[in-house]
Amino acid sequence: MLSLQSQAASVLFNFDDVPQYSSLPSTLTVDGLTAQFAATGQGFSIQAANVLGFTTVGFSGNIIYPNSIYQADLQVSFSQSLTSFSILYSPEEYGTDTSATMRVTAFMNGGLVGTNTASINCDTQGGACTWATGTLGFSSVLAFNSVLVHYDKTPATGGDYGPIFMADNMNVTEAPVPLSASIWYLLPALGGLRMVSRKRKV
Repeated sequence: MLSLQSQAASVLFNFDDVPQYSSLPSTLTVDGLTAQFAATGQGFSIQAANVLGFTTVGFSGNIIYPNSIYQADLQVSFSQSLTSFSILYSPEEYGTDTSATMRVTAFMNGGLVGTNTASINCDTQGGACTWATGTLGFSSVLAFNSVLVHYDKTPATGGDYGPIFMADNMNVTEAPVPLSASIWYLLPALGGLRMVSRKRKV
């Protein structure tokens, strides 16, 4: 059977349709893709981007914000398989020379697919990081349907910081879905069987 794959779709979750002050767990559906958000520890809630009295670069509308000063992981599962994931993040830092290391780990039905880390270059922030913005992402040829976002390491040079982060603008790419391009029929021919193809629109 000849098969094709549907074009991969990119989906953006910006949390603006989630009520402010609501705590995770929460479910959000965008363009037919459902994401379920949960957390460890004291978790996260939905807050306005200017909850601190200012808005971090790249953040807008509603964001995911930590419920406490204690470390918590963000857990997201999806109704369909993905090939890529990214999310804006901003760790709690006040003029640090280096930034925290964030980690995303991807799973398929609970089985490990892979992991990736990110750290903001404070030199691009004027030499110091204060609630700076970075992008944490993971891509794979193997599909996955859940991720864990984790505050992995504190700033290497120390300073004034907390082991927490806020997040916004989660962008994912759905895994292509195989589509049948032809229907094959077996027909008797010359005492045996042969295959013919009758095309149909996909």
